[in-house]
Order: sequence, then C-alpha cells, then structure tokens
Amino acid sequence: MTPRSVAALAIVLCVYPIAARPQHPWQNEPLVSAEYSEPTARYPHWVLGDQIEYGALVLQYLPGRAEYTIRLPEERVFEDIKPRLVDVDNDGKREAMVVESHRDKGARLAIYNGGGLIAATPYIGTRFRWLAPIGAVDLDGDGHIEIAYIDRPHLAKVLRIWRFKDSSLTEITALPGLTNHRIGENFITGGTRNCGAGPELVVASTDWQNIVSVRYDDGWARETLSRFSPTAMDQAMACKL
Repeated sequence: MTPRSVAALAIVLCVYPIAARPQHPWQNEPLVSAEYSEPTARYPHWVLGDQIEYGALVLQYLPGRAEYTIRLPEERVFEDIKPRLVDVDNDGKREAMVVESHRDKGARLAIYNGGGLIAATPYIGTRFRWLAPIGAVDLDGDGHIEIAYIDRPHLAKVLRIWRFKDSSLTEITALPGLTNHRIGENFITGGTRNCGAGPELVVASTDWQNIVSVRYDDGWARETLSRFSPTAMDQAMACKL
C-alpha cells in the first residue's frame, strides 16, 4: 500500500459516523411507579412490625414501556415502608428514594433510577440501626433539594438534613431531640408541608408529647405546633395547625 493510500484510508476512517449510544427510558422518560418485591426474612430486625423486608426494587417507566429491577446482594435489604418518588436533581424526572440496610452496617438512605444507584448516605455503622425518612424538598431556597430523615428514631433521635448537589449527598445540619417513628409501627409519622410560608418538616418531640415544625429562616428553627395526637398530626399536615 502506498503512502497516499494509507492517508486516504485514514481520512475515510475519520469521517465514518460513530453509532450513537442507545438511550434508555430512565434517561428521558418519567418514572411513574416504584415498588418493593422479593420479600425476605434474611434481616430479622422487626422494626416495622414484622420480619419481612425486600430484596428488590421495581421501577416502572411509562406503563408498558420499560421496567427495571434493582436487586440487592444477600447482605442488604430494603428495610422500608414504600419507595418515595422524588425529583432530587430538579430535572423534571423523578427518582426513587429508599431505605436499605446492610446486615453488618445498619441502614442508609439511597437514591435510585433505572440505571442503578445515584447517591447514598453512609451506613449508620451498626447492625439493626435504622433511619426514618421525612421527605425531600428545597428547604433553604438555594435551588437544590434537601433530604431529611431521623437517624435512629428510637435511640439517637437526630434529624439529619442532606443536600443533593452534583450527583452526591452532603450533610448540612443535624438537629437532636426529634423523632418520627415508634418500634413496631408500619408507618412513619409526619412529613413535609408548605402552608404558604415555605417548606417545613413536621415531626415529633422525643417524648412524643409535642408536634414540632422545623424550617429554614436564616438558620434552622424549630417551633412547637401543638400537643401530639394522631388527630393533631393529621391537622398539622393539612395546614390546620
């Protein structure tokens, strides 16, 4: 082959079109549902009232179009009530926020889409230690989503707030003396609300005597809304307190 032929071949190879990478539904279509599957008793914590947790998370993108199953290894389970659909990166498409637990390290909060794990907090560090999510919302108006949960609601009772930014979670504050779950209950108390003055987190005092609101106003502030009762908590979440 002459030098001219080699040059011509190089030119042909350079201009040959490169095939586009395939687009998956989770990249450009909405997540419409998420649910746990594959029940298992391999992590017998009983914190939610029974020994059944889940080994897989099923994500549905547009009914009938695409379904993705996130299956955990044997040492981990989804120790949770249900997945929460949240738009953590403000791109108009939701992700799944879940609690998963490791047999030796306890719980962590994690964010998934159809491609797998996006981000997660560190594990608490000890077997049979759990966290209870509150919600995900831009609490301080900076354009980034904050994710809040109670770290060990039966022991440490610390509200932790993490900011999702640049595909990672960074803890921005920790507030002691708050809780949102009692051992054996199959639900989490409180959540997020916006009654016209900005987003708030609604939880309980550690002794379950009061309903407490936490919001950002040039700093993290807490306010007692009323004495605690299930009815009063419903009223608080409906902006009637």
